[in-house]
Amino acid sequence: MRVNTTPDNVQLIGGEMLLWSDLTQARDWGAVATELAALFVSERSRVLVVGPHPAHLFDMVAARAGSLSALLRSYSDACALATRHPAARVFCGRLDVLAQDQPYDLVLAFDGFTTVHSAEEPAQSWRESLATLSALVAEGGRLILGVENDLGVDRFVSARPAGREGDDSQWTPHGYDMTYPNGPETVERELQALNLHAETCYATFPTREAPRALLATHVLAQRPPDALTVPLSARGYDTRMIVADPLHLTRTAFRHELADRLAPLWVTVARKGPCAPSHTILPMGLLQSGPLVHEVVYGSAGWSRAALSEPPDTGRVRLVAGDASVAIPHGRVLEEILLEGCARGDLRALRDTCAALGAWVKAQPPSIAAFGTTDNLVWDGEQLQLAEPGWTLDDAPAVEVVLCRILWRFAVRLLAAGHHHPWPWPIEADQLTLTLAGMCGIPCDKEHLEAATRLEEEIGTVIEPGQTPPAYRELLDARDHLHQCLSASQSRVSRLEAKLTYRERDLKKTKAKLKKAQRKVLACRRTFGYRLSLKLARPGRLARKVLRTFSN
Repeated sequence: MRVNTTPDNVQLIGGEMLLWSDLTQARDWGAVATELAALFVSERSRVLVVGPHPAHLFDMVAARAGSLSALLRSYSDACALATRHPAARVFCGRLDVLAQDQPYDLVLAFDGFTTVHSAEEPAQSWRESLATLSALVAEGGRLILGVENDLGVDRFVSARPAGREGDDSQWTPHGYDMTYPNGPETVERELQALNLHAETCYATFPTREAPRALLATHVLAQRPPDALTVPLSARGYDTRMIVADPLHLTRTAFRHELADRLAPLWVTVARKGPCAPSHTILPMGLLQSGPLVHEVVYGSAGWSRAALSEPPDTGRVRLVAGDASVAIPHGRVLEEILLEGCARGDLRALRDTCAALGAWVKAQPPSIAAFGTTDNLVWDGEQLQLAEPGWTLDDAPAVEVVLCRILWRFAVRLLAAGHHHPWPWPIEADQLTLTLAGMCGIPCDKEHLEAATRLEEEIGTVIEPGQTPPAYRELLDARDHLHQCLSASQSRVSRLEAKLTYRERDLKKTKAKLKKAQRKVLACRRTFGYRLSLKLARPGRLARKVLRTFSN
C-alpha cells in the first residue's frame, strides 16, 4: 500500500487548506513579473514568495537567490512546489500566522492578498494584511506588491461583475473592505505608514487575469503614442464575455490621461527603511510581445523599446533578434481611420487610405508585411509603420495573400461589430475583402482569400493564441442594424402582399367574366340556327376537298 507523505521542506503553520488548489484560478503572469523580480534577486538575498506565482518565477528565484521561501495556503500546491524545489522552504497556511525570526531581503506578492487567507478563519483586512507582510521585510529590503483596481478597464469591459462570480473561492466577497486602496497614491500612503517607501508604481495591462505589460505611472503622464496601446489591449479577453471593445476603451483611457487610474492592476516596488537613493535602475516599462519581453524607454528622442532576451525558435513564424532600441511610431491606428471613413460614408477617404495600404504592402518585404493588420499599423499622415515589428516568415507569401489577410481581419471586425459602412448590408466578409482589395489597387480572387485565411490561422497560433470576440455593445449595434434591415424588408413584403392581393382580386373578376362568356358561347352553340349552319357548310367543304384532290 502506498502512503502519501508530506515533503520534508513543507511546514504546516495553520490554516492550511487540504482539499483546495489555487493553480486553476491563479493569475497568468507573463514573463514581465519574472523580469522585474530578477532585478532584485542576488546570490545573498533571502526571498519570500507569497501566494501562487508562475513556475518560471519560482525557477528564476531558486536559481539566483541565496534562499527561497514560499507561503501557500493549498496543501497540494505546497507539496508540488516543495517537490519541484527541494532546497526551498515552503510554508503551508495563512499569512497572519506566519512568524519568522529573520526577515527577508525581498518579498514578492504580485497577486496581493487574495490568496493568502483561509476559508476556516475570518480574513484580515487589506491594511492588516499589509502590516503583517511588512513585518517580514528586512531593513533595506524590498516588497513588490500587486493591488487589483476595482475600476480598471477590464472591469468596464467584462460583462460579469468582478468578484461576484459565486465560485468556490468567493467565501470572502470582494468590495466590502473599507481599507482597500483606491489608487496608487493610497497604496503609497499605506506603505509609507509602515516605513515602506514606494520607489515606482506600475500600471499593469491588459487584464488582471493575464498581465502582459508594466508601465510606470509617472511615465504615463507623457502621453504615450497609440502604437503602444495596441499590445496593451488587443489580447487577453478571448475567454471572457466582454461588453465593449477593449482596444478602443484602453486607447481612449490613454488619450484622456487616465491610464494610471484605470489600469486593471497596480504593482508597487517599495523599499523599507529611510528614503535613500537606489542603486538599482528600475525600468520605465516592461512589455511582452509574443514570447519576447521588451523594455519601454522614454527620453529626449521619444518613445522606444528594446528586447531583453533572445527570441526563441517558433518555427516558420519567428521573431528576429534585435539588440538596438526601436522607436515606437506616432500616429493614428489604421483601423480607426478606416472606421471613421466608413462611419462618414466617405468613399474618397477610404480609397485614399486603401491606396496607401496597398502601396505599403507592395513596398515592404512580404515576409514582414504578412504581420501587418489594421490594428497593428500606424499612420502618421505620410507613411504606415508597424506598431509591433520584429516578426518574419521563412517563406514569403504572395502580395495578394498578405493584403487579403489584412483586409479580411478588418472586414470580419467591421461586420461583426455592426459598424456603419457605405456598402449593402447583405454583403459578406469575403465579398467586402475583395472589394477593399480592388480599392487598394491589388486585385485578388477567392484563391488568394483562402490562402489568407490559412496564413491567418498559422500566424495566430504563434503570436495571437486567442482572438477577441465581438463585444456585447457591438453585438447590440449589429442587432439594431439587422432590425432596421428586417423592418425595411417587412415593409417591402407588406407592400408586395397588398399588390398581390389587389391583382388576385382582379384576376378573380377576369375569371368570372371569362366563365360568363364561355357559358354564352355554349348556349349559342346549342341553338337551331347554329346547328343548321354547320350542316349547310358541310357540302361546300366536301366540294372544295374534291376539287383540290383532282387538281393535284
